[in-house]
Amino acid sequence: MNPRLTLATAGRVLAQIRGDHRTVALLLVVPCVLMGLLAWVFDGTPLFDRVGPALLGVFPFVVMFVVTSVATLRERTSGTLERLLTTPLGRGDFMVGYALAFAVMAILQAVIATAFSIYVCGLDISGPVWMLVAIAVIDAVLGTALGLLASAFAHTEFQAVQFMPAFVLPQFLLCGLLAPRAGLADPLRWLSDVLPLSYAVDAMSAVTTSSSPWGQVRGDVLILLGFIIGALLLGSLTLRRRTD
Repeated sequence: MNPRLTLATAGRVLAQIRGDHRTVALLLVVPCVLMGLLAWVFDGTPLFDRVGPALLGVFPFVVMFVVTSVATLRERTSGTLERLLTTPLGRGDFMVGYALAFAVMAILQAVIATAFSIYVCGLDISGPVWMLVAIAVIDAVLGTALGLLASAFAHTEFQAVQFMPAFVLPQFLLCGLLAPRAGLADPLRWLSDVLPLSYAVDAMSAVTTSSSPWGQVRGDVLILLGFIIGALLLGSLTLRRRTD
């Protein structure tokens, strides 16, 4: 990998995002709207404080997955990726450049959504706010990495969106948000143990309930980082120059 080419790719992607106001709104505004609706639905109950932090990780994960998979596939179907790969730019530069660009957006997204949830919606957490933001950023980057990986197997933008039920919904159902993972049937619990969103929800829940959660979330964060690196490596190996 060439750091200069990687950073140039990240800069190009950020410039494209900045010029697409609908994508900016999807990345920065939609998570706040969803958290606001959730706070309204659970107004006057303790449920928002219980599920809100976990959903601060789930919503960016889903949004980043959709946006990244579609954007990457558009690069391939338009022929942009094929032209880029005729230059010294390598597949690794492309994948990491995309991940860096969306990581910048993930930081903005996490800061805005967390601030909105705490200071506008009244979300109450026991742990440090910076840790909640950091885990939300990692969750969003995880969605980016998995979106890049999923785009390698899609032929059209519609197919890229169709991958969301296969990649995201099983994780949402088994991550412990709807029911404690310890109470799941053994096959479902084993499956949840190999799904990255389970560790994101565990980390968010620890920040919610503990004033010193680092000892609890450290292992979850390392696992999430491992999934991100693995998805980027696999995505760079399977990335095609164009869609036939």
